[in-house]
Amino acid sequence: MKLNTIKPAEGATKAGKRVGRGIGSGLGKTCGRGHKGQKSRSGGFHKVGFEGGQLPIHKRLPKYGFTSTMADTRAEVCLYHLNALKVTDVDMDVLKSLGLVKRNVKKVKVINTGAIEKAINVKGLVVTKGAQAAIEKAGGKVE
Repeated sequence: MKLNTIKPAEGATKAGKRVGRGIGSGLGKTCGRGHKGQKSRSGGFHKVGFEGGQLPIHKRLPKYGFTSTMADTRAEVCLYHLNALKVTDVDMDVLKSLGLVKRNVKKVKVINTGAIEKAINVKGLVVTKGAQAAIEKAGGKVE
């Protein structure tokens, strides 16, 4: 093999479009631009997001991200948070008074993250299956 004999594989290269070279080329006359209109003219392209003078969607939409309205009233508490508490009966009021959840929270879920060694009684909170099993294994109960 010699450098001057190397060629690309058969079908690997394709000839470029020869625009405006007569009817026989398939791209004669209008050169693949169709008839009339902004896109057929030289320099006739608009900027990205332009909607023909209508206020573009990126200006119509609000400039801040989505925040769920439910997020303010929901909270999660981990098992290791409950383990650090000095109380044995845990409910919504206890969590609010100790500052673990915000005042406007209406629903709290206890999730199975971390470990719990002491027996606690959980009342009026949503508890995941794994968290419930861990609480009961430590000698506590869920109501």
